Amino acid sequence: MTGVDTRIVPAGDAALIVALPARLDVETSSRVIALAAAVRRRFGALVRDAVVGYHTLTVYFDPLAVDGRWLEAELAGILEEPTPTADVGGGAAIEVPVCYGGDLGPDLESVAAQAGCTEAEVIDLHASREYRVFVVGFVPGFAYMGPVEPRLALPRRSNPRTRVPAGSIGLAAGQTGIYPMVTPGGWHLIGQTRVRPFDPARAEPVLFRPGDRVRFIPINRDEFDRSDG
Repeated sequence: MTGVDTRIVPAGDAALIVALPARLDVETSSRVIALAAAVRRRFGALVRDAVVGYHTLTVYFDPLAVDGRWLEAELAGILEEPTPTADVGGGAAIEVPVCYGGDLGPDLESVAAQAGCTEAEVIDLHASREYRVFVVGFVPGFAYMGPVEPRLALPRRSNPRTRVPAGSIGLAAGQTGIYPMVTPGGWHLIGQTRVRPFDPARAEPVLFRPGDRVRFIPINRDEFDRSDG
């Protein structure tokens, strides 16, 4: 089923994908988040989950309990209502202390060279804006945040690392993020934090949610070494 700027397509027999225009921006993210909230309010336990993507919402359901064609028609009806929007300033405000450069940010020098500025300017550019969490995925707790300052919108590294330390702050494809755990990765590493994006011991293991607002706060190495997340 199609609309003026959206499509609803099946993903197997137990999910439907609502696809908005393929853009990576705050407005599209807001629409998807608001649509997810509307779906949860409207259908409650009739849907198993409503998963937010960059420009998509995937609605999971039990095909033995819910008629997929009925649900598709209901979703189309929601889309025909006044366009839902989420407050651009909504979501939790989270500050992340970061120690930039050195062994904690081994790519800071190369990022500065590619951006045509100094390492200090890279730090200022990265820490001077508020980022929106677009989606969470890849590994538990990894939040894709953006948009970054255009000069820092570098492609992924040509040679990914096989082991990125937990807490590393990366840049790639116009976004920034924090590696929640030791994992391979191809983003440019510019610093590190003690903040734990994923901690199974917490009541809420995942720290970041789509729509959250994040600021990175520069700290020195002594402050980093004394912090415990």
